[in-house]
Amino acid sequence: CNFYFYRFSVIFIVQPSSNCCNSTVIMPKNKGKGGKNRRRGKNQNEPDKRELIYKEDGQEYAQVVKMLGNGRCELFCFDGETRLGHIRGKMRKKVWINTGDIILVGLRDFQDNKCDVIAKYNSDEARELKAHGQLPPEAKINEGETFNEDEGDAIFFGDVDEEDQVDGLGDDDDDDDFGDLDDI
Repeated sequence: CNFYFYRFSVIFIVQPSSNCCNSTVIMPKNKGKGGKNRRRGKNQNEPDKRELIYKEDGQEYAQVVKMLGNGRCELFCFDGETRLGHIRGKMRKKVWINTGDIILVGLRDFQDNKCDVIAKYNSDEARELKAHGQLPPEAKINEGETFNEDEGDAIFFGDVDEEDQVDGLGDDDDDDDFGDLDDI
């Protein structure tokens, strides 16, 4: 007769022998090299040097304008179009894309305003692309500002002349201008 003990989802099999005191416990073998915390500690995203990926037909370089969430981002492609980019599943939670990053996107034949993110370039690779003439010279690399930044959202403050300033706001001399409150 075999006895099975369940503890922490590991099955212990106790095989009785001729005398009850000498029982054998068979445990499962360790096949992994650590658990979730070991895998989390490794940073395998950025190898030392990788081959530079150039664009092909149906692909375009772009810069991230805004992260939208749910694996989507607003991109400014260097062909002059603003598109909605979809981060593919292989890159999610492994390659982090931020605002201002230079990426390679695959254009869709059936939807011109949407594209798929294929690869992300680090700052050194983006500088190399710019040196080879693949990126326009106006592209800003490794900065918070984007390539196509609108000037319409900015607020400009001008100088105020002394004539435009109102003097004596706290004085009681100008009560005649407002009239009497009882007359209202």
